[in-house]
Amino acid sequence: MFLALGTHFGKVYLLDIQGNVTQKFEITHVVTLTLTLLFSTYLCSMFCCPLQMLTNLKLMKYTSVLHEGEGNITNVKWTANLIAWANNVGVKIYDICSKQRITNVLRDNTSLRPDMYPCSLCWKDNTTLIIGWGSSVKICVVKERDPTQMRDLPSRYVEIVSAFETEFCISGLAPLADQLVTLYYVKENSEHVEEEFRTRPRLDIIQPLAEGCEEISSDALTVRNFQENQCRDYRLEHSEGESLFYIISPKDIVVAKERDQDDHIDWLLEKKKYEEALMAAEISFKNIKRHDKIGMAYINHLVERGDYDAAARKCQKVLGKNMDLWENEVYRFKTIGQLKAISQYLPRGDLRLRPAIYEMILHEFLKTDYEGFATLIREWPGELYNNMAIVQAVNEHLKKDPTNSMLLTTLAELYTYDQRYDRALEIYLKLRHKDVYQLIHKHNLFSAIKDKIVLLMDFDKEKAVDMLLDNEDKISMDKVVEELKDRPELLHVYLHKLFKRDHHKGQKYHERQISLYAEFDRPNLLPFLRESMHCPLEKALEICQQRHFVEETVFLLSRMGNCRRALQMIMEELADVDKAIEFAKEQDDRELWEDLISYSIDKPPFITGLLNNIGTHVDPILLIHRIKEGMEIPNLRDSLVKILQDYNLQILLREGCKKILVADSLSLLQKMHRTQKRGVRVDEENICESCHTPILPSDTAQAFGVVVFHCRHMFHKECLPSPGNVRIQYCNICSAKRRGPGSGILEMKK
Repeated sequence: MFLALGTHFGKVYLLDIQGNVTQKFEITHVVTLTLTLLFSTYLCSMFCCPLQMLTNLKLMKYTSVLHEGEGNITNVKWTANLIAWANNVGVKIYDICSKQRITNVLRDNTSLRPDMYPCSLCWKDNTTLIIGWGSSVKICVVKERDPTQMRDLPSRYVEIVSAFETEFCISGLAPLADQLVTLYYVKENSEHVEEEFRTRPRLDIIQPLAEGCEEISSDALTVRNFQENQCRDYRLEHSEGESLFYIISPKDIVVAKERDQDDHIDWLLEKKKYEEALMAAEISFKNIKRHDKIGMAYINHLVERGDYDAAARKCQKVLGKNMDLWENEVYRFKTIGQLKAISQYLPRGDLRLRPAIYEMILHEFLKTDYEGFATLIREWPGELYNNMAIVQAVNEHLKKDPTNSMLLTTLAELYTYDQRYDRALEIYLKLRHKDVYQLIHKHNLFSAIKDKIVLLMDFDKEKAVDMLLDNEDKISMDKVVEELKDRPELLHVYLHKLFKRDHHKGQKYHERQISLYAEFDRPNLLPFLRESMHCPLEKALEICQQRHFVEETVFLLSRMGNCRRALQMIMEELADVDKAIEFAKEQDDRELWEDLISYSIDKPPFITGLLNNIGTHVDPILLIHRIKEGMEIPNLRDSLVKILQDYNLQILLREGCKKILVADSLSLLQKMHRTQKRGVRVDEENICESCHTPILPSDTAQAFGVVVFHCRHMFHKECLPSPGNVRIQYCNICSAKRRGPGSGILEMKK
C-alpha cells in the first residue's frame, strides 16, 4: 500500500504510509495533479487540473463512453462491478455487469458552485455508497430488483437509506465500521464554533441515523495556511483494513488513525490517573505495544506523594515474579526509611527473595517495633531467613530486657521453627503460654517434660493432669508421683483424677490418698472411702478420728462392723435423728433399733422422728409403750395419724400383693397343668439317668418298662431304687434337691 502525491509542478511522489518517499516521477506537461490513495492491486489514475476539463467518462477496457453531456466530472469511485461518479448535475452509478447506469442522485443545494464545493464519494462496501455534497450526506444502497418488476428497468436499483444535513461543508468522507469519518470545511463567518477554531478544518466521527446523525467525536486540525484554504483544497482518503485516514491540504498531509489502548493509556497517564491506566493495561495487555512500565510509574508517583503503603501494596501486582525488581524496590524503601510498609507484601511462597532481604527487614523491626517483629515471625515461613542469625539477634535484645514477654514468645517460636523444642518449651512454661500443651502434643515432647511436671501443674492443673493420664505409656504414674511428692496439693489433684478414671489403677497410693483427701479435699473423702476397695480401714479410721471427721468415722465404724458405736456417734456427736434413723434402716439390725429407741426415749424430738419413720421397720407399739406418761411430744397427733396411715397402707399393699400372688399362682398352675399333659418324646437318643444306656432296648418287640418324669429325666423301670407296683415315685435326681411339682412320674410300659 502506498500514497501517490501530485504537486503543482507536475511531479508525482510515491510515499509509504509512514510518509517516506519511495519513488518520484515527472510529467512532461507541468500542471497541477490530483492526489489519490492507491493500493498495490490497482493502477493509479491521474487527472490534470482543473479536473473540470473532463466532460466524459470512458471505460478503457471496452473503449466505450459511459457518460457525457452533463458538464465536468469532479469525482470517480469504483468498487467491484460498480462505478460512481459526480458531475455538475449529480451522482451516477454504473453497473459493469449489466452495462447499465442504474441511478442518478441529484445535487441538493444548487446554489453552491460545484467547483468550489466538490462532491465527496466513498464506498463503504461493495453495495453501499456514501455521498457528501455541501452540507448534505446521503447513504445509498445498491439492491437487486425483483425479477417480476424489471420490465425494461435495470436489474439493480439504488435506495437512499439515510439522508441528513451537517453543520459545515463536507470536504471528504470515509467509513469507520458503522460510523462515518467526515472532514469539514469551517467557514470563516461560522457562528457555531469558538474563535480559536474558526476556519480550521474539522475531523469528526458521526453515527448516521435514519433522519439525522449523532456526533461521536470532533477534532479541529491545524494545517499550514489553513486561513487561505477553501473547501475544495481538502481531501480525505482512507486505507481499507488499516483504519488509517489521510487528510490532504495544499501544504500538509495529516495521518489520522483510531485511538487504541495505548493512546487511552497515554491520556490517563497525562491526567495522572495511574490506577485507571494500570487497570486498562491489565485488561488489554495483549493489545498494548508500548506501555510496559505503567505500574512502575504508578509506584513512583505514590512514593513521591508519600503514600508508601499504597505503593508497597501495588508492588505485588506490578513487580509480580521479577525478583530483581523486588529487591530494587526493597532497597529503595530502605533508603526512604519505609521498610515496614513493604514488609507485609514481600513474596513468601514458591518465589522468594534472597534471605538477606528478609533478615534486613526483620532487623529493622527488631530495632523499632517488637510487636511488628513478632507478627512477621508468625506470618513468614521459617525458611525465608537464617533462623539462627535472628535467634542470636533476639537474644542480644533480651540481654537488655530479659523479661520482655513478646520477645520471649517470639524466641520460643523461632526455637520451634528450628526444632529446638526443649528450649521453646522452657520459655512457654516460664511465660505460662497457652500453646505449651499444643507444642507438647504436636511434637511428642513427653520425654522433655518428665522433669517439668510441677511447672506444668502450676500453669494449668486440669490440662496437665488430663495430658498425663492420657499418656501414661509415655510418662508413668510412678514417675508423676515421684515428681509431685514435694507438692502434695498437686499430687492430690493427680491421684484424685486417676481414681475417678479407674478405682483400681492407683490402688497402691490409696493409703496416701486418705491423708491427701483429709488435707485438701474433705468433701471427696467420704465418696473415696465408699468407692475404694483397697483403702486400709484402720489407717483411715485413725486419720478421721484425729481430725474429728464424724461422718467419715461413722462410715468406717459401720464398715468395720462396729455399727453400735457408729450409731452412738450419730446420736451423741451429730444429734441428728434423721441420720440415725437412716443409718438404722441401712443396717436393718433389730438391736440397732433397740439402741436407737433407748437413746431417744427421753428426748421428745427424737421420739417424734422415730414415730414418723419407724412404722415400716419396727412395730410402733414397742416405742409407744415405752413413752413415759405425761411426756410432751411435739406433733404427737400428726405422728400417730401417720402411723395409722402407714399401717393402713401396709394392709392395702398386702391385700394387693395377695391378689396378685393368687392370680399369678393360678396362671402358673394352669400353665404347668397344660405342660404336664403334653406327651414326651422318647427315642433311641435318650439314655437312662441311672445306668446311662439307651432308654429303648435294641429289640423293641420284647416287653420293656420306662419311667419318664415331668422334669424330663428318664429311667429304666428296673433301674429305679424301689421298683414294684408303687405307681407314684419321684425323680432321684430332682428329689435330691427338693421335692416339688415336676418330679412326678409318667410310666410307659410295653
